[in-house]
Parts: sequence; structure tokens; C-alpha cells
Amino acid sequence: MKDPLDSSCVKEPVGSGVADRRLAGRDPGMPDRAPPEPPRSTDEELMTRFQQGEAAAFEKLYERFSGPILGFLHRQCGDRETAMDLQQDVFIKVVTRALSFQHQSRFSTWIYTIARNSAVDASRRAVHRRHRSLEEKSRDSGPRLEDRLRGAGSMPDRSAIAGRLREDLVASIDALPADQREVFLLREYHGLPFDEIAEVVGAKVGTVKSRMRYALEFLRRELGEYADYARTLS
Repeated sequence: MKDPLDSSCVKEPVGSGVADRRLAGRDPGMPDRAPPEPPRSTDEELMTRFQQGEAAAFEKLYERFSGPILGFLHRQCGDRETAMDLQQDVFIKVVTRALSFQHQSRFSTWIYTIARNSAVDASRRAVHRRHRSLEEKSRDSGPRLEDRLRGAGSMPDRSAIAGRLREDLVASIDALPADQREVFLLREYHGLPFDEIAEVVGAKVGTVKSRMRYALEFLRRELGEYADYARTLS
């Protein structure tokens, strides 16, 4: 006869954590697993919920797109304060034009179209906006990268080269024609496929691909000296 005080004779009531785990065939000593996270809502699903009056859905869209939109506008207009003003204008339009989004395209296409049009309008208003160009600081008339490095007295580390490359890359992107620059930014910095870019800029896919090709050819020419330097490291 078992000792009635033996803990093995004590049954846990159904509904307790230990009893439930035993009934489910799990080790009662193991902690309960956290429930799986719900699947991430798509941009289009969030927009539908916002159109139905859910303010939290707009907040999530803002979290996803505020940074990328600001970056795109900054590259387009060249001034961060102007880009921040345009970013605010873009999201105001998302709110006021929410019901005009008919889900015939992706939300990213729609919002980048708004951002692109805002940048174009701002550019037209700022007729006297100054542009940095490679013609004004032509590398052809100045010393090549290798000569600049020799003049420094010693070879700088790769982080210094990377810093100069970033500066020259920004200048080169700024020097692209506007139609090529926007295609390059949407493709390389924001990851939009060519068919979406075509919708954003209002051009055929073939035209968009051509603009991208011309942009890449220009950048390769302007940044070719870095390729020369890279070969000296191999």
C-alpha cells in the first residue's frame, strides 16, 4: 500500500500548467512555448485597414516608409531640410488621398509616385537651386586619386579611401540627369523592380532599363579611378 503522503499519488487538477502539459504529452518540467507571432501584414493590408478607419495601421505604414521616403527625397532635392518638409507633405497626401488608393498597384508604387511628384514640383519651384556638378569640380583637370595619395606622404588606410569614394559617389549621383538619377535611386537604394519604377516615373519598362544602363555607365566612368586603385591592392 502506497503512502498517502507520497507526492506521486497526488494528481494535479486538469487546467493546471503541469497537468495540461502531461495530457499533451509534453515534459512538465519544460516551460510553455510562446505562441507564434502573427504573420506580418502587407503594406496593402495595412492600407485597407487605414481606409477603414484604423489609425494604428497608418502608424505602421509610417514606420516602414518614413525613412526610405526621406532618403529618396534627400537624394532627389539635395537638401535635408527641404526633404523633411517634402516627406511631411507626402504623408499628408497619403492621409488625404487614402481613399484614392484602389489597390490596382502596390502601395510602395503609389507612395513613391507621390514622393517623386513632390520632388519634381519642388524642383520646378526652386528654379535657382544650386546643383553640384562634376564639371565644376572636374577630376580631369585635377590630380588623379593616385597622385593625391602620393601627395599625402603615405598611403591612407582603406577607410579613408572608402570615405572619399562615398563623397565622390554622392557627387556623381547628383550629377546624373534627373530622369536617370531617380531610376538609379529607386532601383539601387530602395529595391523597386523595374515594372514598379516604370509606374512611378510614368515611362515604359524598356525606357526605365535604358536610363538605368546610362546611369551605371556614367558612374563607372566617373568612378573609374577607384577601380584603378583597387587593382593596385590585388
